[in-house]
Amino acid sequence: MHQQEKIRNIAIAAHIDHGKTTFSDNLLAGAGMISKELAGKQLALDFHEDEATRGITIDSASVSMVHKLDEEYLINLIDTPGHVDFSGEVTRAMRAADGCIVLVDAVEGVMPQTETVLRQALKELVKPVLFLNKVDRLIKEVKLTPQEMEKRFISVINHVNELISNIAPEGYKEKWKVTVSEGSVSFGSAFHNWALSFQYMKSKGITFKDVIDAYQNDKVKELAKKAPLHEIVLEMVIKHHPNPVQAQKYRIPKIWHGELDSEIGKSLINCDADGEPVFVPTKIVVDRHAGEVAAGRLFSGTMKQGDDVYMNLAKRNVRIQQVSVYRGAHRMVVDEVSAGNIVGVVGLKDVFTGETVSKKPIEPFEAIKHLFEPVVTKSIEATKAADLPRLVEILKQIRKEDPSIKIEIDEQTGESLMSGMGELHLEIIENRIKSEKGLPVKTSPPIIVYRETVSRESPSAEGRSPNKHNSFYMRVEPLENDVYEAIKSGELREGRVKKKNEVIFNVLSGLGWSGDMIRDVKNIYKGNIFLDETRGEVHIGEVMEMVLDAFEMVMNQGPLAREPCMKLKVSLDDTRLHEDAIHRGPAQVYPAVREGILEAMRKAGSYLLEPLQIHVIEIPDKFLGAVTKLVGSKRGQMLEVKQEGTQAEVKTKLPVAEMIGWSNDLRSATEGRGTSSLLDQLFEKVPASIQADVIRKIRRRKGLSENQ
Repeated sequence: MHQQEKIRNIAIAAHIDHGKTTFSDNLLAGAGMISKELAGKQLALDFHEDEATRGITIDSASVSMVHKLDEEYLINLIDTPGHVDFSGEVTRAMRAADGCIVLVDAVEGVMPQTETVLRQALKELVKPVLFLNKVDRLIKEVKLTPQEMEKRFISVINHVNELISNIAPEGYKEKWKVTVSEGSVSFGSAFHNWALSFQYMKSKGITFKDVIDAYQNDKVKELAKKAPLHEIVLEMVIKHHPNPVQAQKYRIPKIWHGELDSEIGKSLINCDADGEPVFVPTKIVVDRHAGEVAAGRLFSGTMKQGDDVYMNLAKRNVRIQQVSVYRGAHRMVVDEVSAGNIVGVVGLKDVFTGETVSKKPIEPFEAIKHLFEPVVTKSIEATKAADLPRLVEILKQIRKEDPSIKIEIDEQTGESLMSGMGELHLEIIENRIKSEKGLPVKTSPPIIVYRETVSRESPSAEGRSPNKHNSFYMRVEPLENDVYEAIKSGELREGRVKKKNEVIFNVLSGLGWSGDMIRDVKNIYKGNIFLDETRGEVHIGEVMEMVLDAFEMVMNQGPLAREPCMKLKVSLDDTRLHEDAIHRGPAQVYPAVREGILEAMRKAGSYLLEPLQIHVIEIPDKFLGAVTKLVGSKRGQMLEVKQEGTQAEVKTKLPVAEMIGWSNDLRSATEGRGTSSLLDQLFEKVPASIQADVIRKIRRRKGLSENQ
């Protein structure tokens, strides 16, 4: 643990069912943690009951193991889920890792989800290597010759490299491509416990023909002894993935925006174990005995039991009760942990993932950005009123364990809303509340979250305070697409703008904004921007925080149906304020600003946007007609159709509102042989013919009057 050049922090990422957990089993067996006979069948890292029954990984799991090459190395591994509903887990795992093994099924090739996980890795500057899994299927099912197998491998490798050169940041596009000759690609069968790389084949004199012979003559076990998967893969990891000291030199400037020349900045860049401790939790697990365990990456310094630390986002001091390292599902308590490791920390009360824990206040790490926003919501309530307090506790716990779930608790009515990526995501959470937490609950049918925006610039609208002494003149217009994209990608960081900000200035001037306009930016909030365009107003400084509060309230609940707003540019043109501070308190400012913005939005032609998802559906080609009909019945659009042999791949765009029950409908339309995976998510205007009806239904559900 203390020899940083001997540490590798890695994540395994792939499309669903490409064999990640089976693959991790092999690595655990190689480290002597599970028996070699069970490797590939035990699925040791799927230790939740629902993961075992559904046969998919839902949570990412951490494990540390020692691997001996010429010397001993410490490999900290995170197994991540492949199902798109849990892509948040992948994003968080990437914050802690420096390298990732991208697993691709040799028969299926690169899938939509492979692309998503690669995008998540490259965004965090995590270096990829490639493992082609399920090679046994090419031999047994597809019956390829050695030449055809080589061809198949080359096409998958080229596809992965094409993605890397499209997605990787400048400077890494060529450098991080995977190649067979350098050994950053290996292939094998996780289920049968063998793997090969170009170097290994050369040094041991093994060829593709030997592999095919092993399957034909039932000598697979011998092949696994000759070329054990864990040896080949961990050798690839040790050679091609950076150690934490190397990785932090280029990763820290990307994910931490503090002063790099400061003492703490240097300590982070050098991964200095003697520097000040800085820890970023990427997963919170609630342990029956220890309470909340925050698993994450220690980027600098050393931590031990009894240390006093500061949580930068929660703004409070806490004392560490315990530090530990992982062995699969088991934590091993140790005396101290040092920089460059993935560790577990107990004692960070009410901690959230993405928090920055340090000795004294510092600039927090960049927020962990999830690729997709939660778009499906269910209301959930306890079946017995007496269970309400317990439900509130459990929901708070779930929010910590899975930050991509959004939970709003209404403590008066006892109704709580939980929003997730899709139906499966919410169904799993619901089942865990019932089975693992033992609390009977009932949930509503899924609710879709829409967005509100405007179509044109409004004239100035006046909002007056209840005492009639203050007026705010507000104007609203659509936000430019490229600015919205910059906010979404994290180039423009959200938050209130206190002083002149270089980053905001550079990004917006690059997008064509004038210096004056950039200086007026006061708040970037949930994909909307607020500008203060008043000039020479004496008291504006005293009310500005209240004005921004009111702006955020409206952005959370727009005028049409109290749904969140997006892509808006809201400007404060002018104000008339009472001389006396007592007459311009929150009770006067909030209603006035809200009324001004809502009125301006009405004059700017506000309309609803609905979430749409782009799905790739794979089916035997004889079901093309049935799938086309199904997509049409759900207001969907067919974007492209590809056919290869008897298989077809259909790219479609579907409104989330029509997708309730989608997996069952697809199963019945394709006799259970169709699979669908999410590629992207976007918002588009609700068709005019149904907008009024949609607004009416949402307002009725929220108990609002049906006239806006």
